[in-house]
Amino acid sequence: MALDFSLTDEQELLVESIKEFCERNFDEDKIVEMYNNRGASDELTKAYLETGMGLMGIPEEYGGIPADRVTLGLLTEEISHYAGCVTPFMNNTLAMCDMIDFGNERQIKQCMEGYMSTGKPIFSLGFSEPGAGSDNQNMSTVTTKQADGTYRLNGQKTWVTQGESFPYVFVVAKDEDPSRENRKMSMWLLPKDAEGVSVSKLHKRGQQILPFCEMFFDDVVLTEDMRVGKEGEGFINLMKNYEMERCLVVAMVLGCAQAAMDDAAAYVSKRETFGKPIASYQLIQEKLTDMEIALRNTRNMLYKTLWKIDRGESVRIDSALLKRYGCQQCAWVASEAMQIFGGLGFTTELRVGRIWADLRGCQFAAGTDEIMVYIAGRQLAKAYAQD
Repeated sequence: MALDFSLTDEQELLVESIKEFCERNFDEDKIVEMYNNRGASDELTKAYLETGMGLMGIPEEYGGIPADRVTLGLLTEEISHYAGCVTPFMNNTLAMCDMIDFGNERQIKQCMEGYMSTGKPIFSLGFSEPGAGSDNQNMSTVTTKQADGTYRLNGQKTWVTQGESFPYVFVVAKDEDPSRENRKMSMWLLPKDAEGVSVSKLHKRGQQILPFCEMFFDDVVLTEDMRVGKEGEGFINLMKNYEMERCLVVAMVLGCAQAAMDDAAAYVSKRETFGKPIASYQLIQEKLTDMEIALRNTRNMLYKTLWKIDRGESVRIDSALLKRYGCQQCAWVASEAMQIFGGLGFTTELRVGRIWADLRGCQFAAGTDEIMVYIAGRQLAKAYAQD
């Protein structure tokens, strides 16, 4: 079968629209303001929604715009590339898709109405815990059913992205028994201002547009209508969308790394030492060459994996390999961009240092580098086993 790496006419128009949107809405002053405010404004997220880009990937019956996975990867990469920072858009769309996949019609309607009014979900995702990040089975947040038919929620969630900003939280908790052996979990949508819910800010090295926090649940009363999806199926549901999430995380870091490369590669022809541009030095040429190889390899892996998802093929190994390689290499590209700028790259005068800090955090998001080895390594051993 012939391979075609060209963009469709629609995808080319999308890239042009993304570039125009970012030129209007992202400059360094605005990005610094978003970092200082720990989030994007309603005006920005609503403007993104109104372009139609914020509706891509959401099913048409809920007001969305159907899009294949390759196009969603392109959207995520180019937004990050032209914005030059980690944006909230991919996280917002993924959260809405989770609710559409698992919620009932009433819950979906409530969440879509909120999303359409601001371009932001009304809820954050409370999945990770201090003792259960990649090891979801070690989750200990638990609900216990009461005699009156209500439930009591107790436990703690951490790294809750945008949890301090949104009025609801989408929580995964074990049913009845917090022990490691219990794999029965359920999902719940509850108001953040419910009695017994408290929030504590966490401060990251980067990604300030996507702040996260800790949440504590102390005998929070839940009712059956707050349940999202079927009882006991929360763990299974939790695993369903990780592969696509990992692809989009890599698309985001790839776009940011490309922005760092743009800056560094342009700088080497302007910066002179010992009477000539540093672009003439072989060591600088080697850096640019290896950075470009890392970007191209990541891009090739990303779009092949997304292409396989569109074809209905398994990407369990592919997505883990992509996540491990892509996040490591893109953070390295940003680090090398800082090195090319020298001491200037380590100041806040340039964006390459901020980009590096943003990308370093993505080596933890959606599964750490080490967990990707655990996921892929076992499957590779089986795939290569001799009969």
